[in-house]
Amino acid sequence: MKQRDIYYANLDPVKGREQKGMRPVVIISGNTMNDNFEICIVCPLTTQLKNIQSRVLLKKDDLNNLKQDSEVLTFQIRAISKVRLDEKIGEISYEQLASVIERINDILKY
Repeated sequence: MKQRDIYYANLDPVKGREQKGMRPVVIISGNTMNDNFEICIVCPLTTQLKNIQSRVLLKKDDLNNLKQDSEVLTFQIRAISKVRLDEKIGEISYEQLASVIERINDILKY
């Protein structure tokens, strides 16, 4: 489980407007954390494309292996137990990771 990997994750149970169910997530925590803790930091993906500036668009390709174009929900960042992670789907590029981190920084700034 490495930074940039996309996994299916079971995000239930949830409260309020959190993303729920079995859905793809991208691991954004660094590999030192991923290698040494039983949790990782992820952002869920959605196929509900809204072209909101805080989201990062992922076009389906051979690297990410997504079934549909998706967006990274950077404002839904959360730490989850690795037990919630199921099957690895693919990964995002280094450029996409940089965009995700930039969008998270924007959210934390404004």
